[in-house]
Amino acid sequence: MTGGKLPVRMVEKPWGRDTLPAPFESPAGKRIGEIWFEPPPELPQLLVKYIFTSEKLSVQVHPSDAQTAAAGLGKQGKEECWLIIAAEPGATIGIGFHRDIGAQELRAAALDGSIEALMHWYPVAPGDFFIVPANTVHAIGAGVSLIETQQNSDITYRLYDYGRPRALHLDQGIAVARGEPYAAALHRRLAPQGSVNLVEGPIFRLDRLAGGVPPQVARAYGSGPLLVVPLTGQVCVAATSLVVGDCGIASSLGEVEFFGDDCCLIVQPC
Repeated sequence: MTGGKLPVRMVEKPWGRDTLPAPFESPAGKRIGEIWFEPPPELPQLLVKYIFTSEKLSVQVHPSDAQTAAAGLGKQGKEECWLIIAAEPGATIGIGFHRDIGAQELRAAALDGSIEALMHWYPVAPGDFFIVPANTVHAIGAGVSLIETQQNSDITYRLYDYGRPRALHLDQGIAVARGEPYAAALHRRLAPQGSVNLVEGPIFRLDRLAGGVPPQVARAYGSGPLLVVPLTGQVCVAATSLVVGDCGIASSLGEVEFFGDDCCLIVQPC
């Protein structure tokens, strides 16, 4: 296997945007909400994508690996994390609740729309980073641009969708949802520069690297394939140049070449 740039897929969403920020260009008449980098055969379990919102996303929840296995779905669950790259004034993300709530209250709140008021909405700005474990009730607000790193799973249970004509999944969602506050340790505001570990398992490891690979990071990643997502400038993977808006695959961390203090995300399954 050699390093290379991953193919891109633009996904229309009712809450997407008619105009995308550079370097992306939306097709005429299309409302693009997500830009996916097609998972390579070497790393089918991971998906990296950009999300751009003009309206709130549905209030939703994802099952865990164990829950999908128990349900006989034949797929993995979904753990994800978000790095905010841009946010309009007043933009928020809803994760978890202000207090513990039970299944009956959660169902009633999803049906009458009061679930929005029960959720904790976090003001966001570039550099905010959130880990969203499976079973966490969440919703991305309007005016947000982010990079999502996730398990490659399409299992989403919608609990509330603001009256949009899309199916809800109350029974499945409430069965896996945790009606509890979001753990403060899973959210942090990153400094503008520098290398930092963002996620250290159990599903994947994610780091932001700037200008090179610290020795402790090199030891943690080993020799398996990984994904590389430039955040500033460019990086080179096995002689393939990657710039902001790209995602590439490397057979090992040794294939990633930095230029100056340019910054990227790298992610590898645990």
